[in-house]
Amino acid sequence: MQNILSNITITVNPKLFVKNPETSDLGKKIISQSIILINEIGFEDFTFKKLGEKIGSNESSIYRYFESKHKLLLYLCSWYWAWMEYRMLFSITNINDPMEKLKRAITIVTEKVDDDTKTQHINEAVLNQIIIAEFTKTLLTKEVDEENKEGFFLVYKSVINRLITIIEEVNPNYSFSKSLASSIVEGSLHQHFLKDHLKSITNCNENNSPTDFYIELAYKTLKK
Repeated sequence: MQNILSNITITVNPKLFVKNPETSDLGKKIISQSIILINEIGFEDFTFKKLGEKIGSNESSIYRYFESKHKLLLYLCSWYWAWMEYRMLFSITNINDPMEKLKRAITIVTEKVDDDTKTQHINEAVLNQIIIAEFTKTLLTKEVDEENKEGFFLVYKSVINRLITIIEEVNPNYSFSKSLASSIVEGSLHQHFLKDHLKSITNCNENNSPTDFYIELAYKTLKK
């Protein structure tokens, strides 16, 4: 699977950037170093000025690629979910049993992420930490409805829709397939956050992962 994934180009909504960062060394550097910097200092304190200092380039050069740090975060999130969708699709290829297919799909979207060295300018493990801590900030804005119309969350919704389809294969009579699928994807991020920061209010720990929790939840919810 990894060899196939390494040959796939992740496509991101072109409305999220001024110039495609994948088309130049500077653009790739902006992506790689923004991931590191956002993870280090948090999105609130992240600025293009600080990023420019980190990459040794003028702040204005970053604006040639992204019009705002919000659009940059949306870009990173879209890239992440597109990467997740590819991994999910390959994990369930040629799997006929619906429950086994669901287990594999849940595992992909909820497990701890390791860096894929084949994508040299993107550290997926660090990006995953950003998604856990910062992804909801792309949704909880006054502009979310307009940005949704622009297709900024299309890939994120596609990942959830893949899960919905599998859930309906497992139990066609279950009435809340959409709510369950979105809860698995969004809830797993929250459980990872709690596991790392607010440990007293989650059962997830080094021995019981969010993946274990959501597989058991799905199995017990959907069994006929």
